[in-house]
Amino acid sequence: MTNMANTYHQVYIQTVFSVKYRAALIHKDWQTDLFGVIGNLINETTCKTLIVNGVHDHVHCFISLNPSRAISEVMQTVKAGSSKWVNDHRLTPSRFEWQEGYGVFSYSRSQVEGVFRYIQNQAEHHRSQTFQEEYLKFLKKFEVPYDVRYIFKEPV
Repeated sequence: MTNMANTYHQVYIQTVFSVKYRAALIHKDWQTDLFGVIGNLINETTCKTLIVNGVHDHVHCFISLNPSRAISEVMQTVKAGSSKWVNDHRLTPSRFEWQEGYGVFSYSRSQVEGVFRYIQNQAEHHRSQTFQEEYLKFLKKFEVPYDVRYIFKEPV
């Protein structure tokens, strides 16, 4: 990493990614451990984990991004390392994989508390809303152009 003396930053991002085919594979017995692994992987990239949480089929990460890191690099580290952890511990009946891609959304300092609470309360949100509904709502709210054919990949 390059020395970034006199570089000051405040970059907050939320990433959202799902289990391949949105399968409900993240079991309550080990999801807290998985979220801890993901948080540690984020921190190892020199970014700072604010919160990681999710439900049976997807994960939200709220991160203070180090400007010397590409979001794609952080996400590649997180998804590869966490799926390896699940597979090494044989926590699912078959090979565990994350869906290709992810959503990433940026926030200002004034929004940090609200985003943190939203991620903290994932189980509550998903009593009345599916992951697909939530994800499409994020894309619309942030005015991200998308093609629904490529968002929710189904098994071939």
